[in-house]
Formats: sequence, structure tokens, C-alpha cells
Amino acid sequence: MRFSRTSKALGVAAVVAMALTACGGDTGNGGGSSAAGDTTKVITANSTEPQNGLLPANTNEVGGGRVMDLIFSGLVSYDAKGAIQNELAESIETSDSQNYTIKIKSGETFSDGSAITAKNFVDAWNFGAAAKNAQLNSYFFESIKGYDKVSAEGSTEDKMEGLKVVDDTTFTVELAQPESDFPLRLGYTAFYPLPESTYKDAKAFGENPVGNGPYKLAEGGWKHDVSVQLVPNDKYNGPRKAKNGGVTFTLYSSPDAAYTDVQSNNLDVLDQVPPSSLQNFTTDFEGRYVNQPYAGNATMTIPSYLPEFQGEEGQLRRAAISQAIDRQQIIDKIFYGNKKAAVDFTSPVIDGYDANLPGSEVLKFDAAKAKADWEAANKINPWPADKVFTITSNIDGAGNKEYITAMANQIATNLGIKAELNPIATFKQSRDLINSKKLTGASRAGWQADYPSLYNFLGPLYGTGAGSNDGDYSNPAFDAKLKEGLSAKTVEEGNKLFNEAQEILLKDLPVVPLWYQAAQGVWSENVTNVQFGWNGVPLYYEITAK
Repeated sequence: MRFSRTSKALGVAAVVAMALTACGGDTGNGGGSSAAGDTTKVITANSTEPQNGLLPANTNEVGGGRVMDLIFSGLVSYDAKGAIQNELAESIETSDSQNYTIKIKSGETFSDGSAITAKNFVDAWNFGAAAKNAQLNSYFFESIKGYDKVSAEGSTEDKMEGLKVVDDTTFTVELAQPESDFPLRLGYTAFYPLPESTYKDAKAFGENPVGNGPYKLAEGGWKHDVSVQLVPNDKYNGPRKAKNGGVTFTLYSSPDAAYTDVQSNNLDVLDQVPPSSLQNFTTDFEGRYVNQPYAGNATMTIPSYLPEFQGEEGQLRRAAISQAIDRQQIIDKIFYGNKKAAVDFTSPVIDGYDANLPGSEVLKFDAAKAKADWEAANKINPWPADKVFTITSNIDGAGNKEYITAMANQIATNLGIKAELNPIATFKQSRDLINSKKLTGASRAGWQADYPSLYNFLGPLYGTGAGSNDGDYSNPAFDAKLKEGLSAKTVEEGNKLFNEAQEILLKDLPVVPLWYQAAQGVWSENVTNVQFGWNGVPLYYEITAK
């Protein structure tokens, strides 16, 4: 069944698909193979403990996200190259890019056998948007008319006026303004449907969710801090049908331990090679590795609520810290050249990327300029001699401890201050601390795109009140420029405006961009058909056992 919409919207998908197809990388001989394998065996893979219960609108980190994308499906999904493919959508149509009519396929069900109707989408989106439900992905519904009312602090309203159920297979969406790329977002986690049973006890549902994706959570399948076990969902009829007997995610606290397990064939797939093995992984896993760029980046957040990083002195200090970091040295010494220094806030594999934005020189290493800017800030308000600039990060991720320690040493040396890593044991604990908005220093950050668009690297991270705005950054001029870009009539015009918004970020530096990510993954001798997608995530449903 075809995915139908106006020619304007089709242009978005076509341009994005071409941009992503153009990016390349090194792949071991086993990557992307179509060889037949054993479709009954369970595949094992690495992951981290999900931060929250498994609710679509409350999952915005990779540990929970990779599970959600397998146990749920939305209106559309993205193939390996980032192109849209139908899931539950029969059609998504618009004549003005503001009013959309969405028809879903009839006869589809959740894994418990309950019917999927238009109401399941409308109710789920309203639940995700309403302030009273405090969902981290609420910001993704900002475009829908009435979001401002349901999302206002203290609001008890829970239905956006822009959503209407027409019948069991049809609903309409009215946006607050025309946005031609709206359909492109609808494969993201926040837009998944939910069964009626969710709302009886949402917290309990998050521990044992009922989804509609290619897999479902096994009975008692989420063993916290140990593993997440998924089994095929025989009710699923979409394009991502499971080609194995299930996926079990082992929740590792050390990427080095995971790498050793893959070498000994005790783990099937590892999506992140630790720095200690980057020099040798292509020979350790000859024919069983991937090394390719994806839509992701690494940054360091400097919260806007820290008094010493506000106003003119804060702007100078942010610039000084950015220029004090020798990104290329860290890439060469710790990541063995397997990343690319950032010159903006997005990713080179996304359509509209511009490597020559005005103001991007602040992202270049310049020790003399860094020191001068820091001293200029001190003339406004001196940095206390005993104060330590801390960078908070989980240390269970590949390379976090190593690169942040190196970065802190560079900052200390080039600015003449004390700087150090503030180590947190797990990713979940670090996210909980960051979300509390009580940091006394900077924090490690990174972004894996939710859908292939420049806006996805900007709005959810730096828009006022956005769910992934770790540093509480707010600038009305930036928000206005984003809104202007969203309402652009063409993708090209929108991208130009989004890049103008980036020029504001390059002055304010709510985060310090570090480098663009690349997927370095390996797999055991026990599996075949391993392929990594546009966002750096393995296509788990395609993997088969030998």
C-alpha cells in the first residue's frame, strides 16, 4: 500500500533519502549480506538500562529508544538509508502543509490482540503532550494546534484541538502553522500509538508495555540493569518483520567487557567499539565490522542556569572553553581518527548541512584566543581560584572516561584553571542527574537523530522548554528563527533558515560541539545479515543466526 501525500511533502523524503544514500563508510565483508540464516535463534546485543518506563512519549535516550523502536511501530518507519516506509499509514495527505488527513490500515492489532484505531493515535499524542503527564517528549507535539494550552504549566487540559478522530481508520491533524516536513517526523518514538490499557496505570504499563512492533517484551523480559528480552510479535504485519527468534539486550556497564564477549562469540552484536580496541577492530573482526558515519554528534552542555556562564562573561567563557579544546588531537589519540571534528550543531549526513557557517571559527582550537577570552571574562567577574570546572558523564559508555579526562586536561592547561571529569557509574544515573537541572558544571551530551532533518538536531535540544534541552537554554530569537524555518514552503528554504538559527547558537554556545559520530560495530561468528542504519543503530530485525 502506498504512502500518499502531496508533491511538496514527497520532496522532503526524496531529498533526505538522496542525502543519506550519498554518505559512505567502510564495511566488513559480512555487512548487509542477504545470505539466508537460521530465523529461529535469539540474537544477543549490547545496550544500557532504559532511563524510564517504556512509554513512547517518555523515552528520549538510546537504551530505551532501541527497545521502543522494536516493540512499537508508528505511521511510518525509516529504512536503512533514512527513507520513509509505511508502517500503519495507509495515506498521509495535505493540500496546504497545515491540515493533514491520516488514514491507517484496518485490521491491525496490538500484541495483546486489541484493535489499533485512529483513536489510539490521538489519545497517545494527547497523553504525550499534556503537562500533567510530564512526558519528556512532549515538545515533539508543539506543532499541533492547541499544544500551548495542554502543555502550559499547571494545565489540566489534556486534548489538543488540532487532533480529531473521524472514524476508526481516519484522523485529522491541524498544525498551528504550515510545516511541510511534519510527515517526516512521524516515525519517531513519541508518535507511536498506545492501547487503551495504558491509561489505567501508565507507570505499570511502562514496566510491561503492550506494543505493535516486530517484537514484544517477553514475559518478565525486563530484568533491570541485567537484560531486556524481546520475542517476535506474530501480530505484526509491517516491513520490519523479525528474521530471528528474538533479541536479548545485555545491559553492560563496560564496553570493553562487551567487546571481549563478541570476540568469544558470547555476544552477537556490539554497536560501539571501545577506544581501547579502535586501533585493531577491523583486523580482530575481519569481514565482521562496520565503520560508517551516521546522523549523530557529541557535545558538551554548559547549563544556562550556572551564574558564571550567563551574560557577557558567560559568552566569553563558553567561547574560551570551546577554543581550548583540541578536538583533532582527541580524535587522533583516543578514537584513532574514527570521528570528524564538528563545525556545527548537526551532522554532515543530513540534507542542508553547511560546513561554513558564519561564526564557526569558535569551534576551532586556538589556545591563545581561548586564554584571551577567559581573561576578558575575568575582568568582568573573576573565576574563583579554587573553583573546579567539572564535566559530568557516565563512565559505562565507550570512551567517555578517556576523552573527557583528556578534554578536561586541555581546558585546564590552556585556560590555567582546574578542570576534571565528574564520573557517574551508569547512563541512567547521569541522565537522572542532568534532568534534575542541578548540575554545578558541564555535562557530556550526544545526539542520535530521531528522524533525518536539520531541525531534529536543533528544536528538541535548544528550543525553549524542549524535552532534551539539558542546559535550560532559551533565546527568543532562536525560537523565532526555528518557527520561521518550520513554516518554510520548501526544504531548501527551511534548511537555510535553520542554519541561520545555528548562527545564533554559535554565539550563545549552549553546548560546545565536539565531533560527528561514526558507527564502529562488530559482530560474532554466529550471525549474518548485520546492517547498520542511517542513525547508527543495527537493524536488529534483519539479523539471522548462521
